[in-house]
Amino acid sequence: MAHSFGEVQLLNLTEEQRSLGCSKQHENLVTVSITPDEQIVFTESTGAEVSRLPLEAVQGFALSSSSFAVRPKAADSDETASLVLKFTKPSDAAAFREAFKQRENGRCERKRLTGGESVFDQRTEEASASQYFQFYGYLSQQQNMMQDYVRTATYQRAMLANTVDFKDKVVMDVGAGSGILSFFAVQSGAKTVYAVEASSMAKHCESLVWSNNLADKIKVTAGKIEEVNIPEQVDMIISEPMGYMLFNERMLESFLHAKKFLKPGGRMFPSRGDLHLALFTDEALYLEQSSKASFWCQESFHGVNLSFLRPQAVKEYFKQPVVDTWHIATLLSQSHKWSVDFGTADEKDLHLIDIPFDLTITKPGVIHGIAFWFDVAFIGGSQTVWLSTAPTEPLTHWYQVRCLLERPLIARMGQNCTGRVIMKANDRQSYDVDIEVTADGITSRNSLDLKNPYFRYTGQAVQPPPGNIHESPTDAYWQSLSAYQDVVPPATNGSHVANGGNIMDLLANAHAAYRGGQGPMVSNAQSGKTGGQTGGQNPLFTQTNNFGGPMLSRGQQVDAVNPALNPTLNPALNPALTGYRPWTGQ
Repeated sequence: MAHSFGEVQLLNLTEEQRSLGCSKQHENLVTVSITPDEQIVFTESTGAEVSRLPLEAVQGFALSSSSFAVRPKAADSDETASLVLKFTKPSDAAAFREAFKQRENGRCERKRLTGGESVFDQRTEEASASQYFQFYGYLSQQQNMMQDYVRTATYQRAMLANTVDFKDKVVMDVGAGSGILSFFAVQSGAKTVYAVEASSMAKHCESLVWSNNLADKIKVTAGKIEEVNIPEQVDMIISEPMGYMLFNERMLESFLHAKKFLKPGGRMFPSRGDLHLALFTDEALYLEQSSKASFWCQESFHGVNLSFLRPQAVKEYFKQPVVDTWHIATLLSQSHKWSVDFGTADEKDLHLIDIPFDLTITKPGVIHGIAFWFDVAFIGGSQTVWLSTAPTEPLTHWYQVRCLLERPLIARMGQNCTGRVIMKANDRQSYDVDIEVTADGITSRNSLDLKNPYFRYTGQAVQPPPGNIHESPTDAYWQSLSAYQDVVPPATNGSHVANGGNIMDLLANAHAAYRGGQGPMVSNAQSGKTGGQTGGQNPLFTQTNNFGGPMLSRGQQVDAVNPALNPTLNPALNPALTGYRPWTGQ
């Protein structure tokens, strides 16, 4: 049975009033209690629960004889992250302080005697965890993820398309962050959502819940999923646990751990993950990484011979997985898929991932390494929705990942290439990746550190690799120009079209296959987008331009930029517009 410590007023300690200056966090007095499973619970006079904090996840300190402050252990040293409990009676405050201290001492003693660390603590280096939770405690990082339109809109669509799985159900949001997925769950009809967040973002999440008047539905629980408790089992677990190459950050293990709270027959959203890998060629990338080590070739750098370190420098640069995006034509094979069912998989299944493959070369070239991307499926009672990071789809903040071989291999059309990818989980919340490819009896390998990738993405439109053109670009241009001039009205000579009369910008470039099949007209508008919105158009998700409006199709954009081509604006094309001044290009 929970032990009550009287009524308190919940306040936020502010930067300007550090002594005891506080701003209101909750309008009414609430009752504070500590449960047998070591949760600090706040309830209203009606009995409705306001929020709860696991003792394991917070640290506390007295501010005065009647005030006590708690804040997440994962928070940085800024005191403004604290929640202040202002007791109505000093005696209640003293009793709470003593109980808090006893339980904290008891936990330390139990850990000392039994080694009773949580699953998360056992697998994670302390410095890595501290950096990780500090990183996700920043609003700027939450913004970066939320502004990934493909990511955020797909999650919302998956839930709203499967309201049968959410209506009047109890949901858990693992790694809730800002709480955006919890809000989507409520939009889909959820009765109660437990938003579990281990970083200091939990306080911001709670503030959003209150400001959106959803405190009766969304219960923010601060702490790691491996350490918290909630009062009931849930029907659905939602999370966004994917990292680079699907598994980086090892958040998927926490997602699977949460199944201890899942009712039999409950659902996981996402439900399944597919890691795809394929062989690729990219001479420019290979030379770029190789040339970085040329600095260490110098035999007289200020009189010092550096060349002894060049081999190690090469290994260091090639040890970095490359995070960027690229043209699909750089692939020399179709992809091999390795799947994990989140409903049946165990955490331990992700400690060592061994993926053998046998791929057929679809076009000749030089194999420079292995490219990776992933898809996840939301398998609901009504509909299955996919979120893809494939190079053929609109770009997300996950991009794609490529792992270079130290020594390239020659591949012939129709040849079978075998190999293996081994991912070993480490205590830095990432993986050590070993790759191996064999072609014509020759094997090339490399070992990479997924924790230390090379972020190469520049925002430029991807280009096809050299040698990918199978017809004369010049002939294709003149044919396209001829077809275009057939529809240009006599009233214009084409000199006033967009981009200073460069008609080529109005055409779909015959040999530049942009992502999504769009031509150069959209490239400038797309370059202004932020987050994960760069990339081509997906008909399911209407992209927006850098002015906030809907992205125009190629035909719409031509007409909007050049009214001479728009019959609704040019009287020469529409006699009904008599009285309007003809378009002159001015």
